[in-house]
Amino acid sequence: MRVVLMMLCCLLLGAPAMAGAPIVAAASSLQFALEDAAAQFTQQTGHALRLNFGSSGNFRRQIVQGAPFELFLSADEDFVQALYEGGHVDNEGVIYARGRLAWAQPIGRYSLPDEQAPLSGVQEAVAALEKGQRLRIAIASPEHAPYGVAAREVLQEAGLWEASEPLRVQGENVSQAMQFALSDEARGGLVAYSLVVAPALAERSEAVLIPETWHTPLRQRMVLTPQAGEAAHAFYEWLQQPAAKAIFETYGFSTD
Repeated sequence: MRVVLMMLCCLLLGAPAMAGAPIVAAASSLQFALEDAAAQFTQQTGHALRLNFGSSGNFRRQIVQGAPFELFLSADEDFVQALYEGGHVDNEGVIYARGRLAWAQPIGRYSLPDEQAPLSGVQEAVAALEKGQRLRIAIASPEHAPYGVAAREVLQEAGLWEASEPLRVQGENVSQAMQFALSDEARGGLVAYSLVVAPALAERSEAVLIPETWHTPLRQRMVLTPQAGEAAHAFYEWLQQPAAKAIFETYGFSTD
């Protein structure tokens, strides 16, 4: 009973601060990097934040519909540009990072593709299908996830899009695709490199980078919404500083 009462007190004491905290909508590729960044920001400034992770396309639609987000970090600058052109935000925001696509697979289960042939895992899965073995290939949904669009471009360019269709399983966002890529039925998947290097997943996965020239650059842009308050403005500025850039780079993003 004493433990329960202590937990309730902690929740009640923390509720007012969290209730007034700005809601940040962020691409799933940022799940671990932004959590680290937000923790450091809160420690330095005292401003609490509420982080929502999902697909950039869904967040764009929700902002148009009036969702109470104060800051939007997209995995694709086009979604921010669309919001600006539609009059839903006041400016075009800024690019905060450039993401990388990677082939990720469960560690130790299969041979990791060579850097010169990063799609050999897909080719092996397609070949295995002809022998009756079904090894799943995970990607994020190209309908609203930029990393899914990049994955589709890579597979199309390699002539593997149609051949891999019976094997593909799509995540609503790239974080879900990463979960599918590491599942028992999967050969692997094309996902955000930032998720592969995150400590929470690094011990379970291994990966090889996909050349950036194989797909449209993943320029990730952020923008404040008209609802943004003081804390959201402060976080927006903080994310453009060296401390935040160092965190992004730790998770495999480029910030130059």
